[in-house]
Amino acid sequence: MSLSFFDQFMSPTMFGVPLMGLALLLPWLLFPKASDHWLSNRLSTTQAWFFNTFTKQLMLPINTKGHTWSLLLASLMMFLITLNLLGLLPYTFTPTTQLSLNLGLAVPLWLATVLTGLRNQTTHALGHMLPEGTPTPLIPVLIVIETISLFIRPLALGVRLTANLTAGHLLIQLISTAVLVLMPLMPTVSMLTMIVLFLLTLLEIAVAMIQAYVFVLLLSLYLQENV
Repeated sequence: MSLSFFDQFMSPTMFGVPLMGLALLLPWLLFPKASDHWLSNRLSTTQAWFFNTFTKQLMLPINTKGHTWSLLLASLMMFLITLNLLGLLPYTFTPTTQLSLNLGLAVPLWLATVLTGLRNQTTHALGHMLPEGTPTPLIPVLIVIETISLFIRPLALGVRLTANLTAGHLLIQLISTAVLVLMPLMPTVSMLTMIVLFLLTLLEIAVAMIQAYVFVLLLSLYLQENV
């Protein structure tokens, strides 16, 4: 039976029970817990340093009202990074390759930033729809364009994360299949292809971290416009 390359993106099941929930809960089990000891281990110290540095960098352009989002955005960043990196291990499943999951994260968070802007500064939030000094004949067209661009933001967030991770996984599977096919026929070419596969894997590790950062960074930019 020949399997499709896209079968790796199907939600795994065991005895008819979907394992998506287990894949989503696993990252939280891997994070070190805070302890009451005066001295912490290297892993906890590194995690605390990363959270502090990332939160300071992310909240720097946002005013004080938006700092209440810092814990949510930092937790989302760590959650996405862990999901993306765990999905690169053999015999694992990457939940963030599912568009439904990414849209489930993007739409509520984007909507929360929009509602925050409408509640706190209604005039300023609606002012984004029409730039100052717009000629009168262009006003209806610009309002329609800005409204479409506003509502397309969560779709762009979800599709960007899904497309980058899906493309990377497909490339890795295609090149690894080529390595196995070429091994008995052309061992030298197979070894060169294996080097390309190793470099691509390093690239995918970087992409997994960068895409999680971009997802959270764009949410922070949407928040910055509305606080």
